[in-house]
Amino acid sequence: MPPSLPFAICRLAPGDMALMDALLIVFGEAFDDAETYGAARPGRAYLERLLGGDQFIALAAVKGGAVVGGLAAYELHKFERERSEIYIYDLAVAEPHRRQGVATALIEELKNIAAARGAYVIFVQADHGDDPAIALYTKLGTREDVLHFDIAVE
Repeated sequence: MPPSLPFAICRLAPGDMALMDALLIVFGEAFDDAETYGAARPGRAYLERLLGGDQFIALAAVKGGAVVGGLAAYELHKFERERSEIYIYDLAVAEPHRRQGVATALIEELKNIAAARGAYVIFVQADHGDDPAIALYTKLGTREDVLHFDIAVE
């Protein structure tokens, strides 16, 4: 049996608004983008609907009552087969808690969720130059070099 972790991994549900708010703050600080994660935050009803749905997965690493890291992912149902993929959209750990196994524990919990849902793969993107993220994902998965394009809606 693995040693117990100094933090707990919590899967967020509709009633977990305080944890969701704290998770958004962690993302904003970790990505140095407080504007995106805080300026136009969705209302409670929207977040509860998102957390209660079957396509969005939010995990928080909690230590001493504080959110120290988290993960936001989406389940993508495939059309060519009865299966799904899980896409990690955001994963961040607060600066003082990095290199303590938080990100790995979050991904391990997501793997459990993915297996329970019958997903066949989890995938994630990393930016060039984000060496800690690249090292983490290399340790846990197989690297594919792809091109990413943003297509404007308007």
